[in-house]
Amino acid sequence: MPLFLQHNLFYLRRLLFLSFFVLLLPALISAQTHADSTFVPVADSSKAPGTAIAARDSLPLPAEDSVCKKPWEHTHWALDPAVPLSIQLIRHHPYFGFGSNPVVIHTELKPFHGKEMLFYIFIALLLTLAFMKQAFPKYFNDLFRLFFRTTLKQRQIREQLIQTPLPSLFLNTFFVVSGGLYIDILLHHFGILPVENFWLLFLYCSLGLSVIYAVKFVGLKISGWLFNMKEAADSYIFVVFVINKVLGIFLLPFSILLSFIQGDAYTVSLVLSWCGVGVLLIYRFILTYASVRNQVRLNPFHFFLYFCAFEIAPLLLIYKALLFFFR
Repeated sequence: MPLFLQHNLFYLRRLLFLSFFVLLLPALISAQTHADSTFVPVADSSKAPGTAIAARDSLPLPAEDSVCKKPWEHTHWALDPAVPLSIQLIRHHPYFGFGSNPVVIHTELKPFHGKEMLFYIFIALLLTLAFMKQAFPKYFNDLFRLFFRTTLKQRQIREQLIQTPLPSLFLNTFFVVSGGLYIDILLHHFGILPVENFWLLFLYCSLGLSVIYAVKFVGLKISGWLFNMKEAADSYIFVVFVINKVLGIFLLPFSILLSFIQGDAYTVSLVLSWCGVGVLLIYRFILTYASVRNQVRLNPFHFFLYFCAFEIAPLLLIYKALLFFFR
């Protein structure tokens, strides 16, 4: 017999044996007798005499529904065809009183009046400042670089700032509005009220600042032209208005705080604002003296006298004139 036929017969015998085993396996399993000692049939206790029916189950009975204590009442009502059925079901609900009158709680409201317009004014000023910062980012960067003297190219930055008059005009106007509002808040705090109306006094304070710096600007221009010191006068004017721009931005957050806070926080904000204004004025005095001294021989004492005569005295005179005129 050939070798390949021997191999095929060998595998054929194994396959037939495996098939026969698989076919006989279920019959062998079913023919076995279950002699399992663990399986003990339990007799029904309910059929035995003398056993209680309640004892057939040891599990506890489910408790009644405790969500609502109101029993179900079979209420009947006449259907109204003009009202939707869902609305009628809600009105006659046995558990929820949708049809009853609502509970009214009487509370005392604390009314607030008088600062709504001031709030909107501050929002407008903040949005205006943000708009200017986004519209003229280079001008703001150069302004603060020059203010903090963080660069050696101060003359070049000064020329760049002078060549952009539009943001300079906007910031000067912002200083007048912010400074006038701050002065108005201070006058109301100390009870010095030439005018009772808050907004009218704010208008007078802003106009007063505008007049002061307009007269200062024209006076310095005329003085520089008369004494042939135009460059020194221009340097002085430039430094004054740079400090004013920064001062207008500085006063805005303190005006907001002084308008809406009370107690110790108000006192702290007031003192900090005074300290900041004083530091800026002293810094302006130092910068103006340094810029003018490089071009004109000037005694520090004479410059101090000039500062008191043309910076401090006009403010005191205007304040005195306002008190005399309005009282």
